[in-house]
Amino acid sequence: MTALWIAAIVVFGVVEAVTAGLVSIWFVPGAVAGLIAAMAGAGLLIQLVLFLAVSAAALAATRPLVKKLSAGRAVPTNADRVLGRTARVTETIDNDSASGAVYVDGKTWTARSADGSVLPAGSRVEIRRMEGVKLIVEAAQKAPDKKEEVV
Repeated sequence: MTALWIAAIVVFGVVEAVTAGLVSIWFVPGAVAGLIAAMAGAGLLIQLVLFLAVSAAALAATRPLVKKLSAGRAVPTNADRVLGRTARVTETIDNDSASGAVYVDGKTWTARSADGSVLPAGSRVEIRRMEGVKLIVEAAQKAPDKKEEVV
């Protein structure tokens, strides 16, 4: 059994080294516990119980760290700051021909109509959402004419 536990330690260690995420690291201390039990002359059932118990304890002890590492870090791109803004159509938006572009915030974006309507170049649109690198837009509601105030 000693050779089997040593092989398990090596296999779990290699699998962990080859994979990108934490996959089998918790089984390494469990296999070490099984190895120690085998070297002490314990029976197979005791070795397996120790393997499972130590592996579970290692998982429980490192779970907060794993959650923190696997949560990832969102990299803000500020691309979503255009949502809800008004843009100018620079190329007629026609979902059927997969064409259209808008200009907003100093950049030209590929755009598609939210309701499938054709939006002519030069018109104003409101940006509703973003799908990948495309903006989904709707025709802008015309603002009521403001009367100029006389000072």
